Amino acid sequence: MSDAEKPSTSTPDQAPAKVSVIHEGLPTQLPDIDPDETQEWLASFDAMLDDRGRDRARYVMLRLLERAREKQVGVPALRSTDYINTIPPEREPWFPGDEETERRIRAFIRWNAAVMVSSANRKGLEVGGHIATYQSSASLYEVGFNHFFRGKDAETADGSVGGDQIFIQGHGSPGVYARAFLEGRLSEQQLYRFRQEVQHGKGAGLPSYPHPRLMPDFWEFPTVSMGLTAINSIYQARFNRYLDNRGIKDTDQQRVWAFMGDGEMAEPESLGAIRVAAREELDNLTWIINCNLQQLDGPVTGNGKIIQELESNFRGAGWNVIKVVWGREWDALLARDVDGVLVNRMNSTPDGQFQTYSTEDGAYVREHFFGSDPRLRKMVEHMSDSQIEKLPRGGHDYRKVYAAFDAATKHTGQPTVILAHTIKGWTIDALEGKNATHQMKKLTLPDLKKFRDRLYLPISDRDLEESYEKTGGAPFFHPGADSPEIEYMLERRKALGGSVPRRVNRATALKLPGDEVYSELKQGSGKNKFATTMAVVRLLRDWMKDPEIGDRLVPIAPDEYRTFGMDSMFPSAKVYNPGGQQYESVDRKMLLSYKESAQGQMLHEGISEAGAMASATAAGSAYTTHGEHMIPFYIFYSMFGFQRTGDSIWAMADQLARGFLIGATAGRTTLTGEGLQHADGHSPLLAATNPAIVHYDPAFSYEISHIMQDGLERMYGTGGPDGDGENVIYYLTVYNEPVSMPAEPSDVDREGILRGIHQVSTAEGEGPRVQLMASGVGYPWIDEAARILAEDWGVQSDLWSVTSWNELARDGAAAEQWNLLNPGEEKRTAYVSDKLAGAPGPVVAVSDYMRAVPLQIARWVPQDYRVLGADGFGFADTRPAARRFFHIDAVSVVVQALQALADAGEIDVAKVIEASERYKIDDPTATKDIKQEGGDA
Repeated sequence: MSDAEKPSTSTPDQAPAKVSVIHEGLPTQLPDIDPDETQEWLASFDAMLDDRGRDRARYVMLRLLERAREKQVGVPALRSTDYINTIPPEREPWFPGDEETERRIRAFIRWNAAVMVSSANRKGLEVGGHIATYQSSASLYEVGFNHFFRGKDAETADGSVGGDQIFIQGHGSPGVYARAFLEGRLSEQQLYRFRQEVQHGKGAGLPSYPHPRLMPDFWEFPTVSMGLTAINSIYQARFNRYLDNRGIKDTDQQRVWAFMGDGEMAEPESLGAIRVAAREELDNLTWIINCNLQQLDGPVTGNGKIIQELESNFRGAGWNVIKVVWGREWDALLARDVDGVLVNRMNSTPDGQFQTYSTEDGAYVREHFFGSDPRLRKMVEHMSDSQIEKLPRGGHDYRKVYAAFDAATKHTGQPTVILAHTIKGWTIDALEGKNATHQMKKLTLPDLKKFRDRLYLPISDRDLEESYEKTGGAPFFHPGADSPEIEYMLERRKALGGSVPRRVNRATALKLPGDEVYSELKQGSGKNKFATTMAVVRLLRDWMKDPEIGDRLVPIAPDEYRTFGMDSMFPSAKVYNPGGQQYESVDRKMLLSYKESAQGQMLHEGISEAGAMASATAAGSAYTTHGEHMIPFYIFYSMFGFQRTGDSIWAMADQLARGFLIGATAGRTTLTGEGLQHADGHSPLLAATNPAIVHYDPAFSYEISHIMQDGLERMYGTGGPDGDGENVIYYLTVYNEPVSMPAEPSDVDREGILRGIHQVSTAEGEGPRVQLMASGVGYPWIDEAARILAEDWGVQSDLWSVTSWNELARDGAAAEQWNLLNPGEEKRTAYVSDKLAGAPGPVVAVSDYMRAVPLQIARWVPQDYRVLGADGFGFADTRPAARRFFHIDAVSVVVQALQALADAGEIDVAKVIEASERYKIDDPTATKDIKQEGGDA
């Protein structure tokens, strides 16, 4: 027996009985201060339930909850509402468009989108594509294109141009191409070459999905990596507010629209940041989730109701939720539903069954949906089976969708999500609602004829048959440039600020700081020591003081500013918070107290590398989305960059964003104590897979000064083919271990630093010689190894700092590629080959990364090349112990150098054996008394 069922044992002298109440967050164990009144209410409810039934009782309860909220009683909101439209018919706004003209436009686009994909799968080509997604969402897009989406030429309140940012669902790209064809932006030949980007010449074909890097004048946001649309759109809307609050640009009239699928909501990134949008009251953000109830293989949630589930998630997170479930033909039926039996049937029917109804005829729906209750049967007895079969889902009803979009744009204080019920493959009989729809790429001739008839297109059987026989596909349809439909389309887009999607760079060139800002880093550390992380942060601080670019810098960190020594920025730059700081900080009396401000410059993303990457992407592409150069400076644990958010970095590159990614606390052995999951021994390899990433692993502060200056110039100066900046992203790995920083030499090899390798010192003594190379925190190891080799073994060492293994490898591969394509020309050589040409002795390379990082350049090293690296999992211990374990410390370098000389016959192998035994390079316990310098993270 539950607590609520137990009889009361209280006496008149006792406190009022407590009843266990658990109702959507209301407190439990509430005392009943007037049991008699409570009993009257309960008796009244029981009487109504007995008299009028469950449906009436439920309705009255809902009205009471609604009234309680109106009177601010404090009852929590319901997590979900009935499975009907949020906006009732009587509250729908007047529709301002020509609905018949817009229906014809949709028909043209539907046809061309499907024909484009089907043609791409003709025999002998078969490059794939997706037909069904756009067919289910055509009305959703067209409402936006014709009435809401503001183009790049739309003016803002301050007179600048801007427009909305629209994230198109990746699999919906064929429909967007088809619309662009009707607008005259794409040719019929380009549509016919869908997914054929190379064989016909550059720009002659179309990429499969929204890829700005492949169509830089067309696409603005890459979206086909499921889940990234959601989080990136949230942080894009947030960054719009950031620009506005900081006075950089008025973005008040710019809205972010994001289209996604219900299956996509299963990705963690899709729902992971929705509380951020609610907390910051991003009413400039609207999500449209195309709920066609299908994933790639079958139902999203066959036994449940995904729209109801999502409504609960979003309402609970604080979003405004608008459901568009049923088309207008259901309005009359719902108006006659006096007993609530129809709503109850809608509420209780699972998605898997609704999917089945979408594939069956009207007789089946009459029997299985309406036939379960005589009141339901009577409700549709006046309708034919054909009429029942055609009862539409709300996402296909233009007026219902318009009402939802209109309400979203007028809602304030919350982001809005529109949950639109659709049918996948809508209007294509061969695909509609079937589980295999996603994999169906080709339409047969009979399929095309049925599709044409359903769209009422003026294409003859003869034209269809001739085209199908000749090309393996149907002809594209265009009504003519002077047709009413095309004129209507173009007029609507002109009124809204031009065609979308469209990418344009209107950013004014920045005046970059001169050499003087880098002078401090070039002086070295003198008698002190500091880590490369400190050097990078120090330069950022100096950049932020610059009158030209200071305000353009966007520091970003996932709850680690203090770790990286950036807490000194809190009082001056402040942490961005649109609500300001409404509390007294616990450290307010300290010099470096935590400060928040609506005009704050620092983006503090909490423990969310994914959110930080989304902010970096929004900032790094502001030059096109807003015409304003912004410089993201995202600093993070290097282990949690490319490993955790590599997909987001790939999307950032696709979006042609620019900026700095700083992988701090880098290396497998440098971050002591943190253990396996924090030990980065491989991020350079992951970075190498992304063509837009320029990775450096600097050892010295003066190297950092040249690298960072070069990054600014390449990305925000005159780099790139057009001289307005290059679309690359600089990734620097920096360390938390303090080391001595030499001053910049007078003959500094700047070219070598930027290209990946420069010689730091040349030995002057006699005897066998080796070349020692290291990157990053590994340089002190070879410096010490050179001393030991000279003093104990009579071996001389030339020392090299490798600032970028990745760039050297790319250069070598590029040289070989050029030689392959130009066999009659003078052969090119790799830069590292030229630098090492004639250098005596074997080469020993070491880094705090796995061997595969320095092994990237092995092919182009002309000498015998030996590599040491930290392969395997990391662990917690001191740096000396970890480096001895991985055989990458100074004495390990010594033994490796001696072994290489012995193999070359320059020294006796006995010396190698003696050195190995003397230094105990196979015994980490030999390091237990060696003290380390510098703390952990």
